[in-house]
Amino acid sequence: MNSLERVPDCLRDFPSKRRYLVGVSGGRDSVVLLHWLLRLGYRRLIVCHLDHQLRGAAARADARFVRRLAEKRELECEIERADIRDRAASLEAAARAARLEFFARVAKRRRCPTIFLGQHADDQVETFLMQLFRGAGGRGLGAMREVSEVGSLRIVRPFLGVWRAEIDHYIAKHRLKFREDATNAAREASRNRLRHDFIPALEKKLGRKVRQNLWRAAHVLAEENSFLETLVPNDLAEAETLSTKELQQLPLALQRRALLRWLRAHHVREVGFEVVESVRTLLEPATTVAKVNLPGDRHARRRAGVLFVD
Repeated sequence: MNSLERVPDCLRDFPSKRRYLVGVSGGRDSVVLLHWLLRLGYRRLIVCHLDHQLRGAAARADARFVRRLAEKRELECEIERADIRDRAASLEAAARAARLEFFARVAKRRRCPTIFLGQHADDQVETFLMQLFRGAGGRGLGAMREVSEVGSLRIVRPFLGVWRAEIDHYIAKHRLKFREDATNAAREASRNRLRHDFIPALEKKLGRKVRQNLWRAAHVLAEENSFLETLVPNDLAEAETLSTKELQQLPLALQRRALLRWLRAHHVREVGFEVVESVRTLLEPATTVAKVNLPGDRHARRRAGVLFVD
């Protein structure tokens, strides 16, 4: 049975009579998402599209396609352009950040805090592997959630249990038109190399499907991480300063999570495993180190048994 023939449990909390945003790039995944939601009775959708200005005329054609699609379905449409080339992060990360900022602006302006996005099971697997190869810890390896929150924006991903092959089948069955992004085939992007080269080669070498197992591992890690997060004392992770004695009494896994949340609460950029571990060295009673460097020319210091950021 195709997963798109059933309604995922996550939609129970989002009745079809309410108004929602839906992210539509014009590609197959988002076009299927829009069509599928309409078939389920979601008629009060606001189509959201961001042109990253990375693909010139092709990107402008994508925006026109999305606008016509919304008009055909008699839906409201929000389209913006953003120049992301001057951002410090990688283009992929910058594009993702720009989209979230755009969605948040529309959500606030329209007083509509929930957006549907079309990430699916293959995206989940690719993201898991990307994070693994970048050296992420358990928190970073955890899967995207069907329902998550970024600031005041609520993100719903109903396709996380749907595979790309099922989306392709849906496209063919309903004869849907979509925009093909030529950059999805370019091997320069790490995600594309994973999709087109690494995962197929891995399955060929092992003689079995590995996508389902990777998807399951990401899902299990996400659930376990959610539980561990509940064990981190909020007053500790969100404090202005941290007591080294209190942190030392926590298990290692909770120390790392507390420090991660604490550093992010202090707006420290690019906090990864290495940064957390370097700060954790300040907890060692025998260490003579009293300062470690942080990204953005900032520092974590220990003085009289207390950690603080300057």
